[in-house]
Amino acid sequence: MQRLIKEVTVATMNPDKGAYGLIKNGAIAIDDGLIHWVGHPDDCPPQVESFQQISFGGRLVTPAMIDCHTHVVHGGNRAREFELRLNGASYEEVARAGGGIVSTVSATRVASETDLLTDALIRVDALIAEGVSTIEIKSGYGLDTDTELKMLRVAREIGRQRSVTVVTSYLGAHTIPADMDADDYIDGICIPTLEKAHALGLVDAVDGFCESIAFNPEQIERVFQKAQTLGLPVKLHAEQLNNLGGTALATRYCALSADHVEYATDDDARLMAASGTVAVLLPGAFYALRETQVPPVDAFRAHGVPMAVGTDWNPGTSPLGSLLLAMNMACTLFRLTPEEALAGTTHYAANALGLTDRGMIQPGLRADLAIWNVREPAELSYRIGVNPLHARMFGGRI
Repeated sequence: MQRLIKEVTVATMNPDKGAYGLIKNGAIAIDDGLIHWVGHPDDCPPQVESFQQISFGGRLVTPAMIDCHTHVVHGGNRAREFELRLNGASYEEVARAGGGIVSTVSATRVASETDLLTDALIRVDALIAEGVSTIEIKSGYGLDTDTELKMLRVAREIGRQRSVTVVTSYLGAHTIPADMDADDYIDGICIPTLEKAHALGLVDAVDGFCESIAFNPEQIERVFQKAQTLGLPVKLHAEQLNNLGGTALATRYCALSADHVEYATDDDARLMAASGTVAVLLPGAFYALRETQVPPVDAFRAHGVPMAVGTDWNPGTSPLGSLLLAMNMACTLFRLTPEEALAGTTHYAANALGLTDRGMIQPGLRADLAIWNVREPAELSYRIGVNPLHARMFGGRI
């Protein structure tokens, strides 16, 4: 299919092309699902004049959105814990009392594959409705082989049932089962399950939760070593509640991303810049947990660390189903600029998933586009609770 989109403001998000990589009164040629050309209509190559022409009346076009950190496959909900936290209980206190991740594990284990898929599709549809074309989905609410594989199968099925790219992350090292020692779990269940999931083609990356209420760096490193032997990239929940050295560990393995990173240091930022590790900022969890320690955004800027933004959509600490709201939160809570927030949900979100074929509007990349009922890119972060999506293109198709 060949199309020529005209009468649009194009935010290419190419960092080499100025603010937003903006082209006013621009045009985009699409051929066979890929971007063939982008620029001013006066410079349009003769061969694209025969393409089907579509005018969007001066609307803004951006790369389609990418949610690079979600837990949308899960059973149950944790609204009761929301009430407990509002009454003064901390995240750690809720977890140690049998709530937190463990409660979702129980609900996910008993849920059927069909029920998990049905519920997850509702969440994914909400993200698609905001212009999202790529979603990362983690396992981690099983903590046993059967349930972890079940979650990953559901994630793969979502990609077959919807026009969306699903990237799976194996998060077997999410928390410690109540009846097991942490080391026994890592060696006896987590790593063998990773091997099975990889053999079945269910894993695109390997993640872990490196915190005092979960696993220490030495335990996570054993999982990373196995990932390395399997040829899988790694990423890590790190420095969300304190600094255990998870970010430094992640950089030693050239992790795609270190996520949360509220307690990361200037030294961590320097290491991330050297390893090419993206800082994934998750303001939904920061907001829901009423945290006060903000990520070291100035250090990330100073060292040139790319910053992505995700929803962290999960049933407990970030029941946030809007990437647009996450952008606004990143600006208001973490002081990102609107340009940084949009780059964080397009170009740098793609980097956080190891994807090089999307996230910008430039020739050769996928024609995953979002067309918005706005004229200025900053409007996408500025509005609260408003979805101005006009249309979404996935591989050149609306």
